[in-house]
Amino acid sequence: MQKQLINLVRDIYSSNEFIPLHAPSFNGNEHAYLAETIDSTFVSSVGKFVDEFETKVQDFTNSNRAIATVNGTAALNTALNLADVRAGDLVLTQALTFVATCNALYHMGAKPVFIDIELNSFGLCPKAVSEWLYENAIVDNDGQCRHKQSDAAIKAVMPMHTFGHPIQIDELLAICKEWNLTLIEDAAESLGSYYKGKHTGTLGRFGALSFNGNKVITTGGGGMLLCQHENDGVRAKHITTTAKVPHAYEFYHDEPGFNYRMPNLNAALGCAQMEQLEAKLMSKRAVAKRYEDYFEDSKFKFVKEPEYAHSNYWLNAVVCPDLDSRNHLLEATNAQGVMTRPVWQLMHRLPMFADSLSGSLVNSEWAEARLVNLPSSPL
Repeated sequence: MQKQLINLVRDIYSSNEFIPLHAPSFNGNEHAYLAETIDSTFVSSVGKFVDEFETKVQDFTNSNRAIATVNGTAALNTALNLADVRAGDLVLTQALTFVATCNALYHMGAKPVFIDIELNSFGLCPKAVSEWLYENAIVDNDGQCRHKQSDAAIKAVMPMHTFGHPIQIDELLAICKEWNLTLIEDAAESLGSYYKGKHTGTLGRFGALSFNGNKVITTGGGGMLLCQHENDGVRAKHITTTAKVPHAYEFYHDEPGFNYRMPNLNAALGCAQMEQLEAKLMSKRAVAKRYEDYFEDSKFKFVKEPEYAHSNYWLNAVVCPDLDSRNHLLEATNAQGVMTRPVWQLMHRLPMFADSLSGSLVNSEWAEARLVNLPSSPL
């Protein structure tokens, strides 16, 4: 099977050379916009492309406000700050995620609580979230959700749309309403993905996108915070630009802020990439269909978008029958210059999160032992 899969990947990408997992492509106005930025001398955080890029992403996602940041982790950190998450607070999230989700918590002194995934989207399981809260949490007289044993405040739920596949948002929103929690979507991987017709990252109070080099579109490094309330957008722009109060010449900052601004150079790249986004998404779905057809009658199960969703298929994935077959697939493909990767090691296995609270992670552990990501670059 491994040899046939390698042949399929080489046929998809018409190449006998090394095939990466997800490579950026620059087929539009990237060079022109970068040259324009350099000629203007506005290469840092002030320049027309920052505003244009925010507007393009805001319009595409139908978000109330989009704030460009230096990376996706900065967007998450900003969302957590605006959600009043502070040192010592708890945030419910998934153990099967990229480490940036939890790093955003770690560096502000907040603590993750790891909840299991469900195996349809490989995202946070609403049933598991609800069960953990009923067993471990109360809402005090002030309306604050608290951990029964430690009395720590539980402030937010932060799921991730794994591989770009939208999770069960309605159910999580209902849970957040019941327990007075803020829903923050880690939508880093899901630009171009929709939950029941609405773009991911726009259903919770906040959503965070990433434009790293391996994403659907890239700014080299960069992120975007999506806000669904105008006042949140105004606050986000303020605190990410060092909380500087506008003035003709004075430097005055009215609160501790962050230097999370996206440089104009990166935004110029993003504007050019946004012009190609629809074509990239169509191409990626065509690649996914090739994989889906190939694995249809196989003991390996291709990961398809949930019935309620339209996915960008950021990273195509296959579920192997067991750990041994997963390892054989990884070894054979990488040895032949076709890059495949296992899913991330679960967060509770990492030393900095080993002491975190968690529920049962049986589905997460099952997926960790079986998932393999396949080359997924747009054609």
